[in-house]
Amino acid sequence: MRGMANREISVNIPGDLDPVYSNRIQIAYKEDEFTFLFLHEIPGMNQARAKAIVSISPRHAKNLVAVLAKSVADYEQKFGKIDTPEAAPQQESNVTIRGYS
Repeated sequence: MRGMANREISVNIPGDLDPVYSNRIQIAYKEDEFTFLFLHEIPGMNQARAKAIVSISPRHAKNLVAVLAKSVADYEQKFGKIDTPEAAPQQESNVTIRGYS
């Protein structure tokens, strides 16, 4: 984000755009893009419903990492540390998602 000037932009959010909830994400990448598949996993059912697919450039993906890290740090400063189970990263990586590749 170095070299980026602060500026305001007007965002047009269509009235029919519904917010979605996602509790799982799958990320794929190739040379020119990162693709994020946002899912809602149904607890106890071994099923998930795709809620959104978003593709961005590698440069935007790197900016996303920086913005997300700052947002999490700001959140924790305001609300306290976010606790995550230590076993979660290992368990998350062992999930196979069928129906999208």
